[in-house]
Amino acid sequence: MRFGWIPHAGASLCDVEILLCTDYSSPEDAALAYLNEFHAGGRPARTAIAIAGVVSAGPIKVTNNHWILDRISFAQHVRTGTVDVVNDFEAIALVLPYLDPADYQLIGTPAPNPIYPMGVIGPGTGVGVAGVLPVRGAINTWQTLCGEGGHVTLAGATDYQSEILCVARKVDTHVSIERLVSGIGLPTLRRAVAEVEGWAVDRDLGSEEIGTLGASREDRLCECTMEAFCSLLGSTAGNLALTLGARGGVFIAGGIVPKLGAFFAQSGFREHFEAKGRRREYLQAISTPVITTPYPGLRGLVRYTYRESMGV
Repeated sequence: MRFGWIPHAGASLCDVEILLCTDYSSPEDAALAYLNEFHAGGRPARTAIAIAGVVSAGPIKVTNNHWILDRISFAQHVRTGTVDVVNDFEAIALVLPYLDPADYQLIGTPAPNPIYPMGVIGPGTGVGVAGVLPVRGAINTWQTLCGEGGHVTLAGATDYQSEILCVARKVDTHVSIERLVSGIGLPTLRRAVAEVEGWAVDRDLGSEEIGTLGASREDRLCECTMEAFCSLLGSTAGNLALTLGARGGVFIAGGIVPKLGAFFAQSGFREHFEAKGRRREYLQAISTPVITTPYPGLRGLVRYTYRESMGV
């Protein structure tokens, strides 16, 4: 969990802290630990939470975690006022129109163009997807779109990718983008690549080790795994661009890609992003920046909180 504090309306985000979810039994316990460290005796008048999961009116199950977030229980335990909850990638989408060139690394030549819709996709533990649309007739006003895009069916754009998917389906009958192109999916992707290539796997590796060894090209299997990861992500991001009409740009977020550095820039990501047959020219004009600024979700929550408090 990433926490931040806004002292008063118009103030900048401060006192940012990261706590491990596994160290706490509930989101309330983690929030209290943060508040006791930075703001002993004080409680927020308003709380905004960006959560990985399907946001509903009732209790919310956190994706890939045992936590349940209940607004009423959270407000009572933390002794806060209003508790607003949005999806974690909806929060990131809110900040897309306001990112500066220093906040991202361009992959390919086009720059973002915020007069058009924009999308964001992010492989981390899972995969998040969201979009933001300019509201017609309104100045500097945006509407977010958020679904469960990380669970769309992963398609093979090449024979090699199709072979990988055939192997992966032996493990899961429905292979979504999250099943292979994510932290939880990288070990499965590595085993699938090994089977397709005819290579023996002497031991299993964790996702972080796969990414590190692949990006540094120290291990051939991990390198091929991460190349497949980048290509599959590119194809999926291209699908998002076409579906959303995201001519303003498709941003890449999450914890994996920013760590890949030059490997990602030199990978097949951009080629597979553009490889959409008759719509290649359409895709070539769309920017694909990698968000490198820290805490884009917190920055999005700040904008959400100000927007909601002003009733716009």
